[in-house]
Amino acid sequence: MSETTLETAPRVAAFAPEDSAPSHNGTGMTIDAPVIPDLDEHLVSVHSPYSFEADQYRILRHFLEPRSGAARRQVLGITSPTAGDGKTTTAVNLAVTLGQLPGARVLLIDGDVRRPFVAARLGLAGDRRPGLAATALDPHLDLDTLVRRTSFNLDVVPAGAPTTNAYRVFDSERVGQLLEQARRTYDHVVVDTPPVLLVPDCRFISQWVDGFLIVVAAHRTPRKLVADALSAVGEDKTLGIVFNGDDRPLSGHFGKYQGYYGYYQQSANRQRSWWRFPWRRAAKGRPQR
Repeated sequence: MSETTLETAPRVAAFAPEDSAPSHNGTGMTIDAPVIPDLDEHLVSVHSPYSFEADQYRILRHFLEPRSGAARRQVLGITSPTAGDGKTTTAVNLAVTLGQLPGARVLLIDGDVRRPFVAARLGLAGDRRPGLAATALDPHLDLDTLVRRTSFNLDVVPAGAPTTNAYRVFDSERVGQLLEQARRTYDHVVVDTPPVLLVPDCRFISQWVDGFLIVVAAHRTPRKLVADALSAVGEDKTLGIVFNGDDRPLSGHFGKYQGYYGYYQQSANRQRSWWRFPWRRAAKGRPQR
Protein backbone atom coordinates (compact mmCIF):
# COMPACT_ATOMS: atom_id res chain seq x y z
CA MET A 1 0.00 0.00 0.00
CA SER A 2 1.30 3.45 -0.93
CA GLU A 3 0.51 6.33 1.34
CA THR A 4 0.77 10.10 0.93
CA THR A 5 -0.17 12.90 3.28
CA LEU A 6 -1.66 16.34 2.71
CA GLU A 7 -1.73 19.20 5.16
CA THR A 8 -4.21 22.05 5.06
CA ALA A 9 -2.40 24.98 3.46
CA PRO A 10 -2.56 28.68 4.24
CA ARG A 11 -3.62 30.99 1.45
CA VAL A 12 -0.22 32.52 0.82
CA ALA A 13 1.15 31.06 -2.38
CA ALA A 14 0.26 31.30 -6.03
CA PHE A 15 0.38 28.81 -8.89
CA ALA A 16 3.77 28.00 -10.34
CA PRO A 17 4.58 25.93 -13.42
CA GLU A 18 6.32 22.61 -13.04
CA ASP A 19 9.68 23.81 -14.31
CA SER A 20 9.92 27.02 -12.27
CA ALA A 21 12.04 27.31 -9.15
CA PRO A 22 10.66 28.18 -5.71
CA SER A 23 11.41 31.56 -4.24
CA HIS A 24 13.38 31.84 -1.02
CA ASN A 25 11.29 34.44 0.72
CA GLY A 26 9.67 31.83 2.96
CA THR A 27 6.16 32.12 1.52
CA GLY A 28 6.19 29.61 -1.33
CA MET A 29 5.24 32.35 -3.80
CA THR A 30 6.94 32.74 -7.13
CA ILE A 31 8.23 36.17 -8.02
CA ASP A 32 5.51 38.35 -9.59
CA ALA A 33 2.98 35.48 -9.38
CA PRO A 34 -0.54 36.79 -8.62
CA VAL A 35 -2.46 35.55 -5.61
CA ILE A 36 -6.09 34.81 -6.52
CA PRO A 37 -8.12 35.62 -3.39
CA ASP A 38 -11.39 34.04 -4.56
CA LEU A 39 -9.91 30.55 -4.79
CA ASP A 40 -10.83 28.06 -2.10
CA GLU A 41 -8.11 27.78 0.55
CA HIS A 42 -7.93 24.00 0.12
CA LEU A 43 -6.57 24.33 -3.42
CA VAL A 44 -3.03 23.75 -2.26
CA SER A 45 -1.79 23.12 -5.80
CA VAL A 46 -2.46 26.81 -6.50
CA HIS A 47 -1.89 28.50 -3.14
CA SER A 48 1.13 26.48 -1.98
CA PRO A 49 2.68 24.78 -5.03
CA TYR A 50 5.93 23.93 -3.19
CA SER A 51 4.30 22.56 -0.05
CA PHE A 52 4.37 18.97 1.09
CA GLU A 53 0.66 18.52 0.40
CA ALA A 54 1.00 19.85 -3.15
CA ASP A 55 3.75 17.30 -3.71
CA GLN A 56 1.27 14.56 -2.86
CA TYR A 57 -0.90 15.56 -5.81
CA ARG A 58 2.17 15.30 -8.01
CA ILE A 59 2.68 11.79 -6.67
CA LEU A 60 -0.95 11.04 -7.48
CA ARG A 61 -0.42 12.44 -10.97
CA HIS A 62 2.56 10.13 -11.40
CA PHE A 63 0.49 7.18 -10.23
CA LEU A 64 -2.06 7.90 -12.96
CA GLU A 65 0.53 7.96 -15.73
CA PRO A 66 0.21 4.79 -17.83
CA ARG A 67 2.88 2.17 -17.53
CA SER A 68 4.75 1.04 -20.60
CA GLY A 69 2.30 -0.58 -23.02
CA ALA A 70 -0.75 0.29 -20.89
CA ALA A 71 -3.74 2.21 -22.21
CA ARG A 72 -3.65 5.97 -21.68
CA ARG A 73 -5.88 7.36 -18.93
CA GLN A 74 -6.95 10.56 -20.61
CA VAL A 75 -10.45 11.12 -19.21
CA LEU A 76 -10.65 10.62 -15.43
CA GLY A 77 -13.73 10.57 -13.21
CA ILE A 78 -13.49 11.57 -9.54
CA THR A 79 -16.27 10.19 -7.34
CA SER A 80 -16.99 9.15 -3.75
CA PRO A 81 -19.40 6.87 -1.93
CA THR A 82 -21.32 9.75 -0.31
CA ALA A 83 -21.36 13.54 -0.15
CA GLY A 84 -18.71 15.45 1.80
CA ASP A 85 -15.81 13.05 1.22
CA GLY A 86 -13.65 15.66 -0.55
CA LYS A 87 -14.01 14.59 -4.18
CA THR A 88 -14.32 18.13 -5.58
CA THR A 89 -11.22 19.36 -3.74
CA THR A 90 -9.35 16.32 -5.03
CA ALA A 91 -10.59 16.84 -8.59
CA VAL A 92 -9.60 20.51 -8.73
CA ASN A 93 -6.18 19.99 -7.12
CA LEU A 94 -5.43 17.09 -9.43
CA ALA A 95 -6.49 19.07 -12.51
CA VAL A 96 -4.30 22.02 -11.52
CA THR A 97 -1.38 19.65 -10.93
CA LEU A 98 -1.83 18.07 -14.35
CA GLY A 99 -1.80 21.59 -15.81
CA GLN A 100 1.61 22.25 -14.26
CA LEU A 101 3.22 19.90 -16.77
CA PRO A 102 4.93 21.93 -19.52
CA GLY A 103 2.73 22.15 -22.60
CA ALA A 104 -0.15 20.19 -21.06
CA ARG A 105 -3.71 20.99 -22.10
CA VAL A 106 -6.09 20.22 -19.23
CA LEU A 107 -9.87 20.49 -18.90
CA LEU A 108 -11.84 20.20 -15.65
CA ILE A 109 -15.56 19.43 -16.02
CA ASP A 110 -18.10 19.71 -13.20
CA GLY A 111 -20.32 16.70 -13.83
CA ASP A 112 -22.15 17.03 -10.52
CA VAL A 113 -25.05 19.01 -11.96
CA ARG A 114 -27.24 18.44 -8.88
CA ARG A 115 -24.79 19.98 -6.38
CA PRO A 116 -22.04 21.74 -8.35
CA PHE A 117 -19.07 23.14 -6.42
CA VAL A 118 -16.22 23.43 -8.95
CA ALA A 119 -17.09 26.99 -9.97
CA ALA A 120 -17.19 28.16 -6.34
CA ARG A 121 -13.83 26.49 -5.59
CA LEU A 122 -12.24 28.37 -8.50
CA GLY A 123 -13.84 31.74 -7.90
CA LEU A 124 -16.18 31.41 -10.90
CA ALA A 125 -19.47 31.33 -9.03
CA GLY A 126 -20.52 34.70 -10.43
CA ASP A 127 -20.23 33.53 -14.04
CA ARG A 128 -23.80 33.02 -15.28
CA ARG A 129 -22.99 31.71 -18.74
CA PRO A 130 -24.30 28.26 -19.73
CA GLY A 131 -22.71 25.21 -18.16
CA LEU A 132 -22.82 21.47 -18.73
CA ALA A 133 -26.45 21.13 -17.59
CA ALA A 134 -27.58 23.53 -20.33
CA THR A 135 -26.49 21.12 -23.08
CA ALA A 136 -29.64 19.04 -22.56
CA LEU A 137 -31.79 22.07 -23.37
CA ASP A 138 -29.64 23.60 -26.10
CA PRO A 139 -28.01 21.03 -28.40
CA HIS A 140 -26.21 23.81 -30.26
CA LEU A 141 -23.92 24.61 -27.34
CA ASP A 142 -20.39 23.48 -28.21
CA LEU A 143 -17.35 22.94 -26.04
CA ASP A 144 -15.79 26.32 -26.86
CA THR A 145 -18.93 28.07 -25.63
CA LEU A 146 -18.92 26.20 -22.32
CA VAL A 147 -15.21 26.54 -21.48
CA ARG A 148 -13.94 29.17 -19.03
CA ARG A 149 -10.25 29.99 -19.14
CA THR A 150 -8.16 30.39 -16.01
CA SER A 151 -4.78 31.99 -15.36
CA PHE A 152 -3.09 28.73 -14.35
CA ASN A 153 -3.22 26.60 -17.50
CA LEU A 154 -6.57 25.00 -16.74
CA ASP A 155 -9.80 25.23 -18.72
CA VAL A 156 -13.06 24.66 -16.86
CA VAL A 157 -16.59 23.64 -17.85
CA PRO A 158 -18.83 24.46 -14.86
CA ALA A 159 -22.06 22.57 -14.29
CA GLY A 160 -24.11 25.74 -14.47
CA ALA A 161 -27.22 26.29 -12.39
CA PRO A 162 -28.09 23.23 -10.25
CA THR A 163 -30.74 20.98 -11.75
CA THR A 164 -32.82 18.12 -10.40
CA ASN A 165 -33.25 16.77 -13.92
CA ALA A 166 -29.76 15.28 -14.15
CA TYR A 167 -31.12 12.15 -15.81
CA ARG A 168 -32.06 14.19 -18.86
CA VAL A 169 -28.56 15.69 -19.03
CA PHE A 170 -26.71 12.39 -19.01
CA ASP A 171 -29.25 10.44 -21.01
CA SER A 172 -28.72 12.79 -23.95
CA GLU A 173 -26.04 12.26 -26.59
CA ARG A 174 -24.59 15.73 -26.09
CA VAL A 175 -22.50 14.99 -23.00
CA GLY A 176 -20.84 12.06 -24.73
CA GLN A 177 -20.20 14.17 -27.82
CA LEU A 178 -18.69 16.97 -25.74
CA LEU A 179 -16.41 14.53 -23.91
CA GLU A 180 -15.26 13.05 -27.20
CA GLN A 181 -14.49 16.56 -28.42
CA ALA A 182 -12.60 17.21 -25.18
CA ARG A 183 -10.65 13.99 -25.66
CA ARG A 184 -9.51 15.22 -29.08
CA THR A 185 -8.65 18.71 -27.82
CA TYR A 186 -7.02 18.15 -24.42
CA ASP A 187 -4.25 15.95 -23.05
CA HIS A 188 -6.12 15.41 -19.77
CA VAL A 189 -9.80 15.70 -18.86
CA VAL A 190 -10.86 15.49 -15.20
CA VAL A 191 -14.59 15.07 -14.45
CA ASP A 192 -15.93 15.78 -10.96
CA THR A 193 -18.88 13.38 -10.77
CA PRO A 194 -21.68 12.92 -8.20
CA PRO A 195 -21.31 10.41 -5.35
CA VAL A 196 -21.70 6.98 -6.89
CA LEU A 197 -24.04 5.55 -4.24
CA LEU A 198 -26.48 8.46 -3.98
CA VAL A 199 -27.59 8.97 -7.59
CA PRO A 200 -27.28 6.97 -10.83
CA ASP A 201 -25.38 9.69 -12.73
CA CYS A 202 -21.96 8.01 -12.38
CA ARG A 203 -23.22 4.95 -14.21
CA PHE A 204 -24.06 7.12 -17.21
CA ILE A 205 -20.74 8.97 -17.03
CA SER A 206 -18.81 5.71 -16.73
CA GLN A 207 -19.19 4.97 -20.43
CA TRP A 208 -17.24 8.12 -21.33
CA VAL A 209 -14.34 8.01 -18.85
CA ASP A 210 -11.25 5.81 -18.79
CA GLY A 211 -11.47 5.20 -15.05
CA PHE A 212 -12.43 6.55 -11.64
CA LEU A 213 -10.62 7.60 -8.50
CA ILE A 214 -12.84 6.97 -5.46
CA VAL A 215 -12.41 9.50 -2.64
CA VAL A 216 -13.31 8.27 0.85
CA ALA A 217 -13.24 10.18 4.15
CA ALA A 218 -11.19 8.92 7.09
CA HIS A 219 -13.15 8.09 10.26
CA ARG A 220 -16.36 8.84 8.38
CA THR A 221 -17.03 6.60 5.38
CA PRO A 222 -18.11 3.14 6.59
CA ARG A 223 -16.17 0.22 5.15
CA LYS A 224 -19.36 -1.26 3.71
CA LEU A 225 -20.00 1.92 1.71
CA VAL A 226 -16.45 1.79 0.36
CA ALA A 227 -17.05 -1.80 -0.75
CA ASP A 228 -20.40 -0.83 -2.27
CA ALA A 229 -18.78 2.06 -4.15
CA LEU A 230 -16.05 -0.21 -5.54
CA SER A 231 -18.70 -2.68 -6.64
CA ALA A 232 -20.82 0.05 -8.26
CA VAL A 233 -17.89 1.51 -10.19
CA GLY A 234 -16.56 -1.89 -11.18
CA GLU A 235 -13.06 -3.32 -11.04
CA ASP A 236 -12.32 -2.48 -14.68
CA LYS A 237 -13.09 1.21 -14.10
CA THR A 238 -11.51 1.65 -10.64
CA LEU A 239 -8.06 3.24 -10.77
CA GLY A 240 -7.60 3.57 -7.01
CA ILE A 241 -8.79 5.04 -3.73
CA VAL A 242 -7.95 8.47 -2.30
CA PHE A 243 -8.21 8.34 1.51
CA ASN A 244 -9.01 11.85 2.68
CA GLY A 245 -9.23 13.55 6.07
CA ASP A 246 -6.98 11.48 8.35
CA ASP A 247 -6.01 13.73 11.28
CA ARG A 248 -3.17 11.57 12.59
CA PRO A 249 0.24 13.29 12.44
CA LEU A 250 3.09 11.88 10.40
CA SER A 251 5.40 9.53 12.24
CA GLY A 252 8.80 8.02 11.68
CA HIS A 253 11.20 9.49 9.15
CA PHE A 254 8.32 11.11 7.23
CA GLY A 255 7.71 13.42 10.17
CA LYS A 256 11.23 14.82 9.81
CA TYR A 257 10.22 16.41 6.51
CA GLN A 258 7.68 18.68 8.18
CA GLY A 259 10.38 21.23 8.93
CA TYR A 260 11.77 21.02 5.41
CA TYR A 261 8.46 21.78 3.77
CA GLY A 262 7.54 24.23 6.51
CA TYR A 263 10.21 26.55 5.12
CA TYR A 264 7.80 27.39 2.32
CA GLN A 265 4.70 27.73 4.49
CA GLN A 266 3.22 30.17 6.95
CA SER A 267 0.62 29.42 9.58
CA ALA A 268 -1.28 32.03 11.54
CA ASN A 269 -2.14 29.77 14.46
CA ARG A 270 0.46 27.00 14.03
CA GLN A 271 -2.31 24.41 14.20
CA ARG A 272 -2.15 21.64 11.65
CA SER A 273 -4.80 19.45 10.16
CA TRP A 274 -3.56 16.44 8.25
CA TRP A 275 -5.13 14.74 5.27
CA ARG A 276 -3.79 11.31 4.46
CA PHE A 277 -4.37 10.02 0.93
CA PRO A 278 -3.37 6.38 0.54
CA TRP A 279 -4.37 5.15 -2.88
CA ARG A 280 -4.00 1.78 -4.45
CA ARG A 281 -5.63 -0.44 -7.01
CA ALA A 282 -8.74 -2.16 -5.78
CA ALA A 283 -8.91 -5.93 -5.95
CA LYS A 284 -12.12 -7.75 -6.89
CA GLY A 285 -14.28 -4.75 -6.07
CA ARG A 286 -13.44 -4.72 -2.34
CA PRO A 287 -11.17 -2.48 -0.24
CA GLN A 288 -7.78 -3.95 0.60
CA ARG A 289 -6.78 -4.34 4.20
